[in-house]
Amino acid sequence: MRDLRVMGQASTPKLISVLGGEAAKVPPVWMMRQAGRHLPEYLELRSRAKDFLDFCYTPSMATEATLQPVRRYGMDAAILFADILLILDAMSLGVEFEKGVGPLVQQIDSAADLGKVPAKKAADRLAPVYETVSRVKAELSAETALIGFAGSPWTVSLYAIEGRGKTDKSLAWRWAHGRPDELAAVMDHVIEATAHYLLKQVEAGADALMLFDSWAEGLPDNIFREVIIAPTKKLVTLLRGMGVTVPIIGFPRGAAAMLPEYARVTGVTAIGLDTAAVPSFVNAEIVAGMPVQGHLDPLLLIEGGARMDARVRELVEAYSGRPHIFNLGHGIRPETPIGNVERVLKIIREG
Repeated sequence: MRDLRVMGQASTPKLISVLGGEAAKVPPVWMMRQAGRHLPEYLELRSRAKDFLDFCYTPSMATEATLQPVRRYGMDAAILFADILLILDAMSLGVEFEKGVGPLVQQIDSAADLGKVPAKKAADRLAPVYETVSRVKAELSAETALIGFAGSPWTVSLYAIEGRGKTDKSLAWRWAHGRPDELAAVMDHVIEATAHYLLKQVEAGADALMLFDSWAEGLPDNIFREVIIAPTKKLVTLLRGMGVTVPIIGFPRGAAAMLPEYARVTGVTAIGLDTAAVPSFVNAEIVAGMPVQGHLDPLLLIEGGARMDARVRELVEAYSGRPHIFNLGHGIRPETPIGNVERVLKIIREG
């Protein structure tokens, strides 16, 4: 495996330049969930941890997981190995990850259930995460960006309301319709704790941040404005007020026609595009010069072949006139062949 460090360099990572508005002839590449179950070295590492939370909270292991795809593929960015629900764990909601079931969260009844731990204290409890950021930063070359992240207010709050991820999300939606003030209060607690959490990631060395709104899909437009756009704007504004200047990528998965408004209003630096994004719509409706990231279908990455090759080239060409980071439209899946990932990188970098 190659040495990740290049000593004595002060260059700006390509990904950060693109987030700054520079269109690159060869777009930088990384893939959501690139550190994970499609890598044999990850599976071996994971087998050593007591459970998933132990994995996330052990800096030596989380650092190794973060660096593995950079070593293997030469990705243009590393993304912190953590989980969006760590913030709820720090806020004293019981979070567990059950094999075959997914995350389980102590279900809340009101905003008061999230107000028991002051926001800054909750963020302080995540010190192992910041140590991971520092360790990763020390190992990366100057050309490789380090992305910190958190779940967006709606998605994190939804888990607290539903108590788990594998639901139809109807309870949280009903709060949005029937208990909007209570939901807003829940999200305010999440926003404040998340802001401190992300600030500390930046202080530890993160070059950029990403906000994952995994459950933005299907919301009515008025509710989308209330639970996606307004809270995201509040979080971004709070971060900027705290002195955070690094680029922020917003990923409202399933935003569809609401994407342009999200891009205009929230204050994010760049837009993460999901699998269903249409390049012509993006280029017509997202302000020219705003960086975009995405959006190869992870299932196509599994299948590979000529159709994958063609789609990779199509996406690179579609966004050649604007700042573009090549990525997937959702996370890489466990059954993804390593050879297909290597093929995507070869097409992008060699034409």
